[in-house]
Amino acid sequence: MARPRKPLLSRERIVETARALVDAEGLAAVSTRRLAAELGVSGPSLYNHFRTKDQILEAVADSVSAQVDLSMFDADDGRDWRTALHDWAVSYRAALTRHPNIVPVLARGPGRRPAGLRLADAVFGAMVDAGWPPAQATSIGALMRYFIMGSALGSFAGGFVDDETAYDPADYPHLGQAHLLADRQQIIDERAFEAGLRALLDGLALQYEQVGGAVRGR
Repeated sequence: MARPRKPLLSRERIVETARALVDAEGLAAVSTRRLAAELGVSGPSLYNHFRTKDQILEAVADSVSAQVDLSMFDADDGRDWRTALHDWAVSYRAALTRHPNIVPVLARGPGRRPAGLRLADAVFGAMVDAGWPPAQATSIGALMRYFIMGSALGSFAGGFVDDETAYDPADYPHLGQAHLLADRQQIIDERAFEAGLRALLDGLALQYEQVGGAVRGR
């Protein structure tokens, strides 16, 4: 009986394997030697697809950007600019939450990454189409990115230890319940993100009225 053939090496297999390594062990775990071992191939064979480790990490980052839903920015979607931004931000944060270790690479900006550029193009185009001046549409894309990336870089609730003795009321009179935060990490962080997002969008809505976007927009 013929021996089963190994799956052909491809960019997709390399990126999937590298992403799994980053998710499990962090950016430092990725090397061409480690990837080759994980894929069952020789190290030089990777160079047919990627010249450097940095190129692999860029591709991993772009694969995460590709997970972000952009359908709310389609011309026939029907959501107004505020609802679209909200729903996009939630989808974006969800993708980053699934792959938090790649956020430092994503934070560098889209560079030449196709999915990252499509994301930036969709947000900017939707804001301009809604009536925002181009300069302010650029600022909106930037501030949303700062907010979403920042929320994914770490957990506020997870930053507190679950040891009640760490919060002596003589030193920290208002942190008597801080040791309980870590156990409620997900709900606290999600609630904080939603509160911040709505406050941000409320502020943008006020600016939108001032620039006359409500008249020109959808």
